[in-house]
Amino acid sequence: MSTQENETVNEQNEEQQESTEQETVDPKDQQIAELQQKTNELNDKYLRLYSEFDNFRKRTAKEKVELIQSGGEDVFKSILPVMDDFERAIKSNSETTDVKAVNDGVNLIYNKLKSTLTQKGLEEMKSAGEPFNADIHEAITNVPAPSEDLKGKVIDELEKGYMLNGKIIRFAKVIIGQ
Repeated sequence: MSTQENETVNEQNEEQQESTEQETVDPKDQQIAELQQKTNELNDKYLRLYSEFDNFRKRTAKEKVELIQSGGEDVFKSILPVMDDFERAIKSNSETTDVKAVNDGVNLIYNKLKSTLTQKGLEEMKSAGEPFNADIHEAITNVPAPSEDLKGKVIDELEKGYMLNGKIIRFAKVIIGQ
């Protein structure tokens, strides 16, 4: 064999070796490439989902703050007419000398305010004559009961208690008979 033939045979052998090496390496490389592509896709999905959740969380927090800031807006809007009535009464009081008319006007405004607050869910708690209940009453003092049937009961109410939609917002301050 000539050197030229040897070189061509060697080149052919090297090509065959490279092609067999490529065939054995190619499936692994292909598998690695597929896994890398899947990883990239999953990372992309994860980042999109995380961003979406983060936006949702921020939007929810913003809505909560806005709700808290404007939560009493409807109550205030319903109380504004009562404020207007008070302003008219004050203006009228400076010009009148009839105490009964002033008293009637104040009572009308009070009743209007009370009905407005009742419509918004505010309830007065009845305490006088009721048995003392530490869950809804705040005892200011104990006094001797005027009769046996008033022992352990509320004799006087210094400050009314109020509930808003069934939740106590102010405990009644009471005097208890002992």
